[in-house]
Amino acid sequence: MVSHLRAYRIYLLSLNQCANSHHHNQPPKKRSAPSSGPAPKRARQSKLAKENDISASEENEIKETVEEFADQKEGVIPRGDVRKALVALGLDPTDSEELHSIIEAVDPTDTGYVPYEPFLAVAAAKLRSRSDDAMAAEVDAAYRLFTRGSGGVITLNHLRRIARELKEEELGDEL
Repeated sequence: MVSHLRAYRIYLLSLNQCANSHHHNQPPKKRSAPSSGPAPKRARQSKLAKENDISASEENEIKETVEEFADQKEGVIPRGDVRKALVALGLDPTDSEELHSIIEAVDPTDTGYVPYEPFLAVAAAKLRSRSDDAMAAEVDAAYRLFTRGSGGVITLNHLRRIARELKEEELGDEL
């Protein structure tokens, strides 16, 4: 079952990916006259994200997950929490062999901790290897959580309910 937070993240990522895929298929837009207000800041892709061929939002999701699982040391995940972190990202290892090889790759010296960069590299590789069908199934599951299976469009009430359930008070006020 997809958690509400995971569903919200999946939905936001799917919107970002849809926007990015449509952007590549359209001709360049003409620049309009500069507006009087400041332009909203867009997350820039870091060097690490570029090296691993992931978007800034995907990198941010991975970073947030590492921060959630980091306990004693900043920026590292205890070796025993690698599977949980991957599951939280929706990147479940297929079997114990894959999990073992991932752990060997991210903690080759058996320190008991996995630094951010190797974890990001593994998570990015798993993100890139997901099939379109698997991603569509995740988006569908997230959509059903938003609409509680009622179908139709996601309404403002759906968004407010999800914001309340996630305790995203700031987001609820913006809606």
